[in-house]
Amino acid sequence: MAAILSVFGTGVYVVFRRSLYKQLDKKLLTLAQSATPSFTAVRDSGNKYLNQVEEVPWRDIFNRDRQSLEWFDEKGNLLGRKGLIQLGVPPEVGTAFIQNPETEEVFRTHTLSMFIRRNGEAGPPTLVGFIRATQSNEEIEAAEEELFWILIIGGMLTLILIGLGGFWLTQKAIEPIEASFLQLKQFTADASHELRSPLTAIKASIDIMRIHPERVHPKDVKKLEAISGATLQMNQTLEDLLFLARADADPNKPVRDRQLTPLSLNQILQNSFVLLEPLANEKQIVFQSKFRDDISVLGDAAQLSRLFSNLLENALQYTPDEGRVSLDLYKQNRTAVISVRDTGIGLAPDQVSKVFDRFWRANKARSRRKGGTGLGLAISAAIAKRHGGKISVTSELNIGTCFLVRIPIFDSKKNSPSNTQSEVKSSSELS
Repeated sequence: MAAILSVFGTGVYVVFRRSLYKQLDKKLLTLAQSATPSFTAVRDSGNKYLNQVEEVPWRDIFNRDRQSLEWFDEKGNLLGRKGLIQLGVPPEVGTAFIQNPETEEVFRTHTLSMFIRRNGEAGPPTLVGFIRATQSNEEIEAAEEELFWILIIGGMLTLILIGLGGFWLTQKAIEPIEASFLQLKQFTADASHELRSPLTAIKASIDIMRIHPERVHPKDVKKLEAISGATLQMNQTLEDLLFLARADADPNKPVRDRQLTPLSLNQILQNSFVLLEPLANEKQIVFQSKFRDDISVLGDAAQLSRLFSNLLENALQYTPDEGRVSLDLYKQNRTAVISVRDTGIGLAPDQVSKVFDRFWRANKARSRRKGGTGLGLAISAAIAKRHGGKISVTSELNIGTCFLVRIPIFDSKKNSPSNTQSEVKSSSELS
């Protein structure tokens, strides 16, 4: 809108200015033409004629204060002047701007050439002199300045009104979208919570039937196993949805408001590594870990374990047999950096930005991994954010993927996360 108003204002200013000067040029041309009959008398008598004779054709349209008329001979020498404006420069045929050398004031002039054809002469008429009509630009410049400020102030007020109106309209347009989004989140939480009871009942019934296999027909054993597996998968999906719904309800909750404790990040990573080592051995994947520093963080042990287990399991699942997966831990300034790198199938450039979207999986990954819901990485990102950290990913197709998790280090000396200003007292201080 600012650009549109600028173009519009510039156009109005230019058109208005051209219109003013066109009117002025027309007025000067009329004045100069009206003075042509008096050229011979002025040439013969000069200012004496102009001072003595009042009845001249141009008297009715001449403004003595703002205009002047000058008569020149064919060599540009001044013959006479009527008016208060004195330029002191030779005439130039046509319309022109002339600046007074003494006052530096700019004037608009229109000069006519005077030709006479004497009786009996052949050929073109003879140039005998010039008539120049002059007027000051003061009024036009004042009108231009007034229009300029009107456009500037009007444009600014218009932009303010447009901004307020646009903000109001945007809010009105977003209200139903926000309402729908809140309803969707509430529905996800409510549906997940309500479905837990029937799933628990189904699982309990299946467990009872599996405890008493003599009551089950042999042909139905596989069906019960399929139902049990589907129930477990649905239950896990509901738990994931509930976790994400709670994270959405309070995504930026400060660290000091949560019940977090100082934890050894090395121990959490070691536990996750040992837990998934059998899966790596089964696929003959080279599974390595390297902890360069001993680091503590302020966090929730269960959530952090889930975060790193998700990343490691994701790397192992998407890495082909005899591939390589590495887990690294090191410090970077006041931040703990955890790197999970694999030599798996990788991602195309247009897919990298989508890996943390819920229920999203690359087509190739779907064909390789069974039973996944596409919520693992979304949950990992939510856990990292709730711990004051973040996850980034880099990947190359058919080369591998690297996830980097950055979490603030817990400063045991200050008993607070090193990247926050909150002060959390230790148990010894509280006692």
